[in-house]
Amino acid sequence: MEYLRTVKLHEHATKYPHQLSGGMQQRVAIARCYVLNPEVLLMDEPFGALDAQTRTLMQEELIKLARKIPRTVLFITHAVEEAVYLADRVVVMTRRPGKIAEIIDVAPVRAAGGWDKLTRVEEVMEQASFTELKSRIWRLLREQQVNLERREHA
Repeated sequence: MEYLRTVKLHEHATKYPHQLSGGMQQRVAIARCYVLNPEVLLMDEPFGALDAQTRTLMQEELIKLARKIPRTVLFITHAVEEAVYLADRVVVMTRRPGKIAEIIDVAPVRAAGGWDKLTRVEEVMEQASFTELKSRIWRLLREQQVNLERREHA
């Protein structure tokens, strides 16, 4: 119940999974992980199947939860904005073969920009420092795509 309270689902404790929305099901999954008290949480595209609004709300909830109950989280996503918003470090991978292209340290940018004082995703995403990091990652990804296409045509 403690973790259901943490993810604001204690009032739905007696419901069956099919009675919960997609976002609620994701919060239950996160609460289930926290119950085990792991040192590391592995999350592979956990919000990928959610609609845009629910995804944004879940990102905000995950940030709040991480502040309340800190854990190391390996969060896999193809959404660049999500990666920059949620991460302390973004690891950009190459395509075929998958190797680390670059590790971008977001934490000092977040601290300098005061992102932790902001409560909503869009407030953070409006920051120039956020836009700068997002653009940097997109440039890396585009560069990789161009290099891949050159290799395939060579």
